[in-house]
Amino acid sequence: MLMMASVAIVLLILSVAVLPSAAQLPRSSYGEGETLGLAGRAVEAVLARERPPHCSVILLTDGTTSATTVFTEIEWMRTPLGLAMFEVTTKVLGANMTQAQPPWMVDEVRRLRQVSGCVTLVVVSDDPAFLAASAEWSLKGRLLTWPNKLLAVTRRPLQDLPHLYTSFSMMNAMLITLDATGTSTRCSIYVHLPYSPRELQVERVALWSTQRGLKLTTPHLPLFPNKFSRFPYGPIFTVASEEFPPHVVKNLSQKAGEPLSFGGPLAQLLQLLAHNFNFSYTFVRPPDGKWGTKEADGSWSGMVGMVGRKEVDLGLGPFGVSATRAEVVDFTRSVLIDTLRIMGGVGRPEVDPWGFLLPLGPLVWTAILAALLVVTGVVWLLSLCLIRETRTRSGEREPTDGFFLYVRVLLQQDTRGLPGERWLERLVLGSWMVMTLVLTKSYAGNLMSMLAVRYIPQPYQSLRDVLDDPSVTMIWEAGTVYIQYLRAVESGIFREVMDSEEDGRLIYTTTTGYLEAAQTLVVGGRHVLVVEDLTGRVIMADHFSLTGKCDFYASRELFLPVFLSMIGQKDHPIVSALSKSIKYVNEAGFYGYWRKHLSINSTRCVRPPTKITVNTSLSFTNVWGMFVVLAGGHAVALLLLCLELLIVPYLQTQETSPSLSPQAIKLHI
Repeated sequence: MLMMASVAIVLLILSVAVLPSAAQLPRSSYGEGETLGLAGRAVEAVLARERPPHCSVILLTDGTTSATTVFTEIEWMRTPLGLAMFEVTTKVLGANMTQAQPPWMVDEVRRLRQVSGCVTLVVVSDDPAFLAASAEWSLKGRLLTWPNKLLAVTRRPLQDLPHLYTSFSMMNAMLITLDATGTSTRCSIYVHLPYSPRELQVERVALWSTQRGLKLTTPHLPLFPNKFSRFPYGPIFTVASEEFPPHVVKNLSQKAGEPLSFGGPLAQLLQLLAHNFNFSYTFVRPPDGKWGTKEADGSWSGMVGMVGRKEVDLGLGPFGVSATRAEVVDFTRSVLIDTLRIMGGVGRPEVDPWGFLLPLGPLVWTAILAALLVVTGVVWLLSLCLIRETRTRSGEREPTDGFFLYVRVLLQQDTRGLPGERWLERLVLGSWMVMTLVLTKSYAGNLMSMLAVRYIPQPYQSLRDVLDDPSVTMIWEAGTVYIQYLRAVESGIFREVMDSEEDGRLIYTTTTGYLEAAQTLVVGGRHVLVVEDLTGRVIMADHFSLTGKCDFYASRELFLPVFLSMIGQKDHPIVSALSKSIKYVNEAGFYGYWRKHLSINSTRCVRPPTKITVNTSLSFTNVWGMFVVLAGGHAVALLLLCLELLIVPYLQTQETSPSLSPQAIKLHI
C-alpha cells in the first residue's frame, strides 16, 4: 500500500478531468522557471520545521508543472509515510471552477489521509481560480480536518488573491507567494486570520530567501498558528438560543428595550468560552421556538436550521446529538447526558377499601391457610392412631369436627374440646391458640394504623402504562431530536406513541410553555408531560415555589438517553476549539455545580410521598371492602342453607322409607 511504505517515496501522477464548467489554465508567465522549481526550497524549509514525522505529503498541481520539475523537486518531500501527486487538468474556457463539484481526486486524497493519519497538502498554481477551487474542494469534501495542513504556493501577488480569505481563514492553511528576480529568490509566507479587520486579514509570518533561509517575522505567530485558540480582535458572534430550564433560563433582571439575554449554567458556560476565546455575542430566538427537525421537503426548522443555513454562528441549545442533525451542523463535546421521564399529576389521597387485607402479606395469608390444614390433618391422624372408640352424643366423632374447632379458634369464637380428647390433641390445640392470639393482636394493631393512611396514586410509571390508558394524552416538546427519532422508527413502543397522534392522544408544546401546560393540563391527571429528567425537576420546583405544593411526580422508567451539546456551522474549526474548553469545564465539575445552585427548591418535590397519615373518622367509602366480604359470606351461607333445606329432607326420606321384600312386590303386583 501507498502509505505503508516505510522509507520509499511513492509518486502517483493522476490526470483528473474536471467538469465541463472548468477553464483551461494558462501557462505561467511570471518570469523564467516554474513555480514549484523556484519555491521548492522554501516549501522544504516550511515542511521541515512544521511537518510531523508521521504525516504524508500530497502534491496537487494544475497541469502547468512539468514532470521534469516534479521529479527534480520531490527529493525534499521525502517522508516515511510516502508522497502522492495529483495533477488536475481542465478543458473548457471561461467557467468558474469554484462552483464545480469536487472531482473524484478528492475521494482518493481522503482515502490516503485515512490511511496515513494526517497529511500536508501542497497546492502549486499561479491561477487564483484553481487555488480557490482546491480550498473549496477540501472543505466540501471534508478532505482536511484541523490537524491536517494546507500549503498553497503561487507567484501571484497578494493583492490578486483577496477571494482566498474566506476559505483559507477557516483552514489550517498558509500561503507562499514567490518573488523571483534574476538569480535570487524570495518568498513571503502569509496566514489568513479569521474575524479580523479588513486591513489585517492577512499577516506575514515568515520570509524565506536563498541567502538567509527561513526567518519568522511575527514573534506572536508561528508557522501554521492555531488561529482559533484566541481571537485578538474580539469578533461578535450571533448565537441562537431559547429557554430550556435548567440549562438556559430567562434573565429576570432584563429590562424592556435591552438586548435579549439568558441565564443558566449553559449561558454561564458560553460566557466563560467568550472570555477565554475573546469574543462577544448576541442572542436571537428561533422564530418557531423549536430546536430543529428535518421537514418533509428536506428543510430544517428551529435553531438547527438557522445554524445550518449560516444565519447564526452558534446554537446554544443544548441540542440532542443525532446522525440526522450531523448532516447539517457540527456538535461540540457533549455537556451532559439526560433522559426522558413521564411527569404526571399526583392523585387525591384516598383509603384503599381493601386495606384490611394489607396488614398481612399474601405469603402470610397463604401460610395461615396451610398451617390450618396441616394442624387439622395432624390431629385427625392422631385421632386415628390413639383413639379407638371415641363417640359423640349422636355417634362417632365426625372428621370435620377438628377442622371447624381450629377455625373457630382462629376467628376468636367460643369453642369446646372434642369428646375423648387425649393430651396430645390438647397440646396441639393450645399451641394453635397461642399462635392465633399473637397473630390476631398483630393484625388488629396494624389494621388500626393503616386505616389512618391515605394513598396518593401515581399510576403512570412507564410509556406502556400511558398507552394502555386511552383516556390519557401525552405532551411532547415540538421540534426535538426525540420527535425526529419517533418519526423515523417503524416498530415498537415508540411507533405506538406516534400512532397515538392520530387518536388525538399526542400534542406538542414548546419549552416556554412547559410550566403552563403542567399547571393547567397535567395537574388534572388526564395529561402527562414527557420531558427531560432535569427539566422536569425544574418544573416541579417552580410550581412548588408558586403554590407550595408538590402536585407532580416523575416516573420510575427512564428512556431515550441522549447526549446534549452546543452546535456550530458544518466543518467550522471553531467547534473543535470550543470542544476542548468544554472538556476542561466538565472535568472540573463546573457545569454540575452551576446547575445544582441555579434554583431554590430544586429537590423539594423530586420524590413526593406516596402515603400520608390523617386523623379523621372513617366513611363507608373507606371500608366498603369489609362489607363486601361480609355480604359475600352471608350470601354463601344463605346458599348453603337453601341447599341443606332441599337436600337433607330428601336424604332423610330415603333413609326412613321401608324396603320392599320380593314377596311384597309379588303381592303388590
